Amino acid sequence: MDKKFVDNLFDVKGKTALITGATGALGKAIAFGYGHAGMKVFVTGRKADKNIALCEELKAAGIECAQEAGDPAVESDVVRIVDACKAAFGEINVLFTAAGYNNPQPIVEQELDEWKKIMDSDVQGTWLFCKYAGKQMIDQGKGGKVIMVSSARSKLGMANYTGYCTAKAGIDLMAQSLASEWTAKYGINVNTINPTVFRSELTEWMFDPESAVYKNFLKRLPVGRLGEPEDFVGPSIFLASDASNFMTGANVAVDGGYWAN
Repeated sequence: MDKKFVDNLFDVKGKTALITGATGALGKAIAFGYGHAGMKVFVTGRKADKNIALCEELKAAGIECAQEAGDPAVESDVVRIVDACKAAFGEINVLFTAAGYNNPQPIVEQELDEWKKIMDSDVQGTWLFCKYAGKQMIDQGKGGKVIMVSSARSKLGMANYTGYCTAKAGIDLMAQSLASEWTAKYGINVNTINPTVFRSELTEWMFDPESAVYKNFLKRLPVGRLGEPEDFVGPSIFLASDASNFMTGANVAVDGGYWAN
């Protein structure tokens, strides 16, 4: 085995990554992780002011960055974002879809429009970015990597989660279907990462070590703690690199052992 082969397995320098949901806790961690690994990052989210602020923060850290705001569930917005990424960096090598939404409610209380909002944000938005960023990768003829953010909840139901669990199960199957459609033909690997709870503005309340919620959740986590956004950087670099070339259609548990227990 050539030493150069091993030395370059995890090298992602110079690649361009389009990151959706980039202003959220996970998307921001991936943007910094990819950027510090030498990638050019194109960040997008719904709110222009947050995108601009994130991009300035990334540039201040020495990371090459560009941005464009838009709704991932709106086709014209997705087309505009993909075109802006191509205009900024010339190509797209990695698509990382972190955009999503949840609003847990009992099914008999949840309005259809709210259920559709979950499905649009999680499933339709991911499908649209795969369609148009994927077409760009196909046209480039150089292969690529698609990493979709799913959830440990994609395979485990939960009360009041008929929207979110259904949506994330759809993401897992979308990745497996696209792997079958793209990998052999175009050299585009498609995988998911499946997190459990990690720290964000929405989940900060769960991190009180004295709370019953925290103590109960830890019973299901062999790793002995809840997640941090930084926990997903390593697996995401791996899935963006040549080290994962023989992986496609995988639902990668980055969940502290939640699925094991």
